[in-house]
Amino acid sequence: MAKTLYVGNLPWATTEEELARAFAAHVKVLSCRIITDRQTGRSRGFGFVEVEDADAERAVAAMNGTTLEGRPLVVNEARPRPARF
Repeated sequence: MAKTLYVGNLPWATTEEELARAFAAHVKVLSCRIITDRQTGRSRGFGFVEVEDADAERAVAAMNGTTLEGRPLVVNEARPRPARF
């Protein structure tokens, strides 16, 4: 089973590969995505990293508050997406 982690306060120029590499130093990364604006294609400053259940707490502890390109990351377990009607 996997858990999804929310990663906020990302530098605008961060790529998915750079984000995955930062987390891979601590845990095995299953997938990674940075959310972009639909109209401009620019990063919205946050993304999601998917890790194994057993690694989730370790990843949050290791990465929350660390700096990436001069910006402190906010990392926590992602909340379920609200249902759309």
